[in-house]
Amino acid sequence: MFFDVLIIGGGVAGMQCALVLGSAQTKEYAKDKNIGIIIHQRSSHLQNALFNNVLGLPAGTLGEDILTQGKDQLSNQYPKVNQIENEKVIVVLDDEKGYKIITNKNEYYSKKVVIALNYSKPFEIAGLEQYIEPHMRANAMKDRVQLRNFNHLIKKGLYVCGTLAGWRSQFAIAAGSGASVATDILTVWNENIPTKVHDKK
Repeated sequence: MFFDVLIIGGGVAGMQCALVLGSAQTKEYAKDKNIGIIIHQRSSHLQNALFNNVLGLPAGTLGEDILTQGKDQLSNQYPKVNQIENEKVIVVLDDEKGYKIITNKNEYYSKKVVIALNYSKPFEIAGLEQYIEPHMRANAMKDRVQLRNFNHLIKKGLYVCGTLAGWRSQFAIAAGSGASVATDILTVWNENIPTKVHDKK
């Protein structure tokens, strides 16, 4: 299957990126774009999280519930976004079409790829080893990693967001990072005119 953008990771950053991209599919510049997300949530730090300090979330919200509700929100609001479950990405390679993504079950091609995984070791996606470096904001004793990037961009067509982009592990920060990458991609699709998507009553 071929995508215009494929997000790898179904945590806060990845799901927020998918939601913003999906919300733009009514726009002329995005209406024909094929958007996908590989939702591998087993290793998400949300699995054990409890939230009392996130704007808009009721106190006591559980991270595991957000993971489930996020998938439902994406499928209900933006059903054109392809959700790929129960697959783990093994390799990301340069390809004449953009990138080749190999999982434990399938192969995909995409013009753009967004890496939205957490910052824990080991980072095991082959083809990206050269970008791994120590995390610049995490406690050094935790031994976290990030992928070398400039404003979320690793290289042309390859993005990283969330903690793996070098941000701290905070819900609002990760969500903002995913949204930022989405609007960067939308800006490229919109002939580099700075772009955002707001829903209005």
